[in-house]
Amino acid sequence: MKKGILIAVIAAVAGGLSAWIVTKAAGSDQTAREVVVSSDGGQYRTVNLSLDDYPDFTYAAESAVDAVVYVKVVSRETTRNPQSIFDFFFGYGGTPQERERVGSGSGVIIREDGYIVTNNHVIEGATEIEVTLTNNKTFKAELIGSDPATDVALIKVDAQGLPTIPFGDSDNLRLGEWVLAIGSPYNLRSTVTAGIVSAKGRSIPDNSREFKIESFIQTDAAVNPGNSGGALVDKAGNLVGINTAIVSQTGAYAGYSFAVPVNIVKKIVSDLIDFGSVRRAVLGVTMSPVTQEMADELKLSSLNGVYIVEVLPGSAAEKAGVKEKDVLIRIDSVLVRNASSVQEMVNGFYPGDKAVLTVIRGGKEKELEVTFKGTAEENGTVTEDGSVAFYGSTIREASKETKERLGIKSGVEIVSVGPGKIMDAGVTEGFVILYVNDEPVSKPQDVINIIKKSKRAVFIEGLTSYGKVSYFGFGI
Repeated sequence: MKKGILIAVIAAVAGGLSAWIVTKAAGSDQTAREVVVSSDGGQYRTVNLSLDDYPDFTYAAESAVDAVVYVKVVSRETTRNPQSIFDFFFGYGGTPQERERVGSGSGVIIREDGYIVTNNHVIEGATEIEVTLTNNKTFKAELIGSDPATDVALIKVDAQGLPTIPFGDSDNLRLGEWVLAIGSPYNLRSTVTAGIVSAKGRSIPDNSREFKIESFIQTDAAVNPGNSGGALVDKAGNLVGINTAIVSQTGAYAGYSFAVPVNIVKKIVSDLIDFGSVRRAVLGVTMSPVTQEMADELKLSSLNGVYIVEVLPGSAAEKAGVKEKDVLIRIDSVLVRNASSVQEMVNGFYPGDKAVLTVIRGGKEKELEVTFKGTAEENGTVTEDGSVAFYGSTIREASKETKERLGIKSGVEIVSVGPGKIMDAGVTEGFVILYVNDEPVSKPQDVINIIKKSKRAVFIEGLTSYGKVSYFGFGI
């Protein structure tokens, strides 16, 4: 009898121990498993299949969502309704009417004292900006500055102790890494969607003549109208990008969304806070991808880098000794992948900074030291030919010949046009400025002084090179 009881006890203990071992083994198999993957080259890589690497977005979503705000913008414009056929064709008279447009987007609080990042296209042309937090508190916002080249803008509300999202490092993002997009698509506040990093360093085809810096993070997180200016965060809840665009045939999400990398955003925001404008370095080259034909002709060992198509006269690249047909492969030891990566790296420098460019020329590597220049001289700066820098263009007092030809007594002529607000407005060389914000001008300093007094926008009236009355304006 005792022997039977002992056997039963031993059997029970053994069964329990076996069950514990099986459960432990199963749990261990779910917790961590290592798989060895062999490539054709015979290299081995260990893949960690720990459950910790499977997506759990609760922390990232809950910690970041309160720092993403709804941005409402109001813009007003005055139009004139023609009263006669002469008004219609020649623009005379008409009854002025004010129209109001309302738009919306998203923004990300980056400092507790009310600094908020959004997209330039969200606030462009706005006369009023209103921000609503997740707790439904509403604030009027002021525009600190914007940068159309990267589609980044900075606004501020009068508040303290606001929730923020810490900056991450977009350079460390990996393909296939999970990310969250947070914003207000279609006015659905505080919407969180998930996706992976589909690509890095993307550019979007654009037929406009505007200068742009594009090295987007591409994701498949759902982004729709209203998400613009919202946050792209990693699993830890760090800000890695500002959602800015989609590619779609319909205008709605079609599987592709793009974000400005946070490493670009950080510099833009810092410049806008410290200087009120973006201080951007420029290399001064035009580039193209390296093709197999180029590689064969230039005796390149790989297709890495970018082919230098043109070196702009007087540019930083020319002074450093860069030549056409060079292949730029590194900037300060960082490998160059494509033209977008060059833009992104150069954007991290300030005018006057130095860097080492590694190029391949004649089949050999060559190191060149470059000192970066700015996008344009500061407004009001006298250039080498005596003209005055003005938003990427140069201006000077209209010559006697120009005044006689146009039948005017005074004016300021635009003598060259480069990347900047003047070019963006579609103005060409030879335009003569007669009035700035309804004040007459006769010399460049008049133009600069009036603009310094302007708070939001500039309106210019003048004559084209062939004498037609014309107008243009831009925000500042």
